[in-house]
Amino acid sequence: MGQGTNGQILIEEHFMGFNYTGGTTMSNTHDQGHLVAVASASGTITQVIDEPGGILSINLDTTDNTNCVLYTSNPFKTADGGCWMETRFKVDAVNDCAIYAGFQETVNTTTPVMPAEFATETMTYNASIGGFAGMQFDADGTTDDWRAVGGDNSAAAWDADSDATRANQPAVADKFDIVRVEFSPHGDVDVYFSGSRTNSSLVLIKHADAILTTTDVIFPVLIIENRAADAAAVLEVDYFNCGGYIDWTQ
Repeated sequence: MGQGTNGQILIEEHFMGFNYTGGTTMSNTHDQGHLVAVASASGTITQVIDEPGGILSINLDTTDNTNCVLYTSNPFKTADGGCWMETRFKVDAVNDCAIYAGFQETVNTTTPVMPAEFATETMTYNASIGGFAGMQFDADGTTDDWRAVGGDNSAAAWDADSDATRANQPAVADKFDIVRVEFSPHGDVDVYFSGSRTNSSLVLIKHADAILTTTDVIFPVLIIENRAADAAAVLEVDYFNCGGYIDWTQ
């Protein structure tokens, strides 16, 4: 039961004010409004000024498998009343990168790690991440598509087949996609997606029951990773919103 009147935690970052530290060269951590950007190698972080509404541009290093994660420096806990995240973003090219948007239990703040990676026809889940759920796209896959993924450590939470749950909406270069992930207080999850191919409203791609221990803490994240040497993938983020509730038990 709540003890005060301000129990909700809400972050709405539209990047209208460009506030970062360390210059535009990414070598480690950059504050960006309510969020933090951590890169595994040098690149650049800038503001797009020829498009309206505030857009953050992350330009990776030209080395294969380098990446950058955008996340909140403090996590949420589903048991406190649930939590959610939603982000709108696009990439300059879809043949040279992998993307993940959603929640994950562990964020490596030195060398960020993708929770799920799809190569040829096999999805691999990273054991160092802990629990996670979100949408994933990977140019290393034989069939390009957005896929809803979730799991705990290296074990998948749903769909034993290698494809996870396809959205049947492949990514399109330089077109915005939207991902929304909602966790209930019981650890249930709903993963929504709106793709640029259809310009539709958010569509529920996957619902799963109790995939996380409700007392685990999880971070909302958006990650991009290079999938080719000398191909500097560029991620442009229109907004990154998320919310949860205060832990009144402490």
